[in-house]
Amino acid sequence: MRNLAHLALPTVIALLAGCTAIPTYERPASPVAALWAQPAYAAGMRPVAGLSWQQFLPDPRLQALITAALEHNRDLRIAVARVEEARALYGIARADRLPTLNLAATETAARTPGNLSATGQPLTARRYDVNVAITSFELDFWGRVKSLNQAARASYLATEAAQEAFRISLIADVANAYFTLLEMEKRSELARATGETRKETRHLVQKRRDVGLAGDLDFLAADGAYESARAELANLERSRAAAENALALLVGTVAKSFPGGRQLSEQGVVADLAIEVPSEVLLRRPDVRAAEDRLIAANANIGAARAAFLPRIGISLALGSASNSLSGLFDAGSGAWSFVPTLALPLFDGGRTQANVDLAEVRKVIAVAEYEKTIQQAFREVADLLAARDQLAAQLKAQEAGEAAQNQRLRVVVARYKAGASSYLEVLDAQRDTFNAQQATVQVRRVLLSTAVQLYKALGGGQEALPEKAA
Repeated sequence: MRNLAHLALPTVIALLAGCTAIPTYERPASPVAALWAQPAYAAGMRPVAGLSWQQFLPDPRLQALITAALEHNRDLRIAVARVEEARALYGIARADRLPTLNLAATETAARTPGNLSATGQPLTARRYDVNVAITSFELDFWGRVKSLNQAARASYLATEAAQEAFRISLIADVANAYFTLLEMEKRSELARATGETRKETRHLVQKRRDVGLAGDLDFLAADGAYESARAELANLERSRAAAENALALLVGTVAKSFPGGRQLSEQGVVADLAIEVPSEVLLRRPDVRAAEDRLIAANANIGAARAAFLPRIGISLALGSASNSLSGLFDAGSGAWSFVPTLALPLFDGGRTQANVDLAEVRKVIAVAEYEKTIQQAFREVADLLAARDQLAAQLKAQEAGEAAQNQRLRVVVARYKAGASSYLEVLDAQRDTFNAQQATVQVRRVLLSTAVQLYKALGGGQEALPEKAA
């Protein structure tokens, strides 16, 4: 019977150690449609998985800017440090599941005066101890420490996923800022060329007025158009400087020698990305993974809060040698040990333990809502970009055709005006419409490029191979 009792005790302890108060985790049902409203896949499209940002963004200058941003951007440095902070906190929580073993050497000396000693003489006592000790180790029968460990691990993974989401956003932001700068440069170039053309036209009108072929109104109209072009150039130069400053802030380092870049029309960025069903796309996004990891952490914290209602069992154990003299510390018969088990059961705490459980459950409700909101926002982002992808391509094609038509119209009107077959108002209208068409074409081209980058980001593109998750 004694043998059976000896076998039963470890078995009971092992079974109790496997207990946990963590609620069974179930991923919430996806609060979005199972399919995209717009067609999302066609033959020949490139899958996002395995498509690096260097392949997607071939401009060598842009690649150099992104590389510099990934190295120097201060916000990214903070995000990386947050990951290391979460990793350290997880290591601390995981260490609580194992006993802490200490080697200690102590000396205890005490003097008792003669009027308090049994012999009436002063008494001096000394004690020397050397031991290996386990202090205040909690036997995690109810899974409280395990729950805290799981919560810390999930928080670490959430921080890591959030850092990856920020990294992808930084890549997209640098690309968008670069495209905006190229847009402003191109539009400034067009405004400068338009100003020169209108200056020449004003000179032509002035000469025609001098010989009586044009009136003062024509000259004033030509002069006003020229000054309008100068004003627009100044406005675009201001916007170009702002775009340059925004890009420099994202890159996070002073300007240095970067390779030459491509024109806005030569970027080679195409949104020909194959898109799977929403359940596959959204769960691959790092921001969605981070939201789910935070939900898992909140779920584990409920287990830790519930376990606080149950007895907490701890042990302190020391094994070593003790003597009243230093020289006899390791003599035969000096062995010493101590074993102090503790059992603490909460009886009354003013409702603190129950309040902690309520708090943990409410935080899980919040985490579920935040996870579902992240899913919904991600779905809308991808759906909006899908709707814009094809329409922007069609818009750019039509805009380029319209610009070509306006250029041809301007050439005809100018030729007619020089021949005296049309008024200057026709020239002015044609110049204005051509300039607006040129500016609009550049704007649409930049928006199309930005949309392609945003779609690449929305699909979780640009992710590096993630490190192996800690168990």
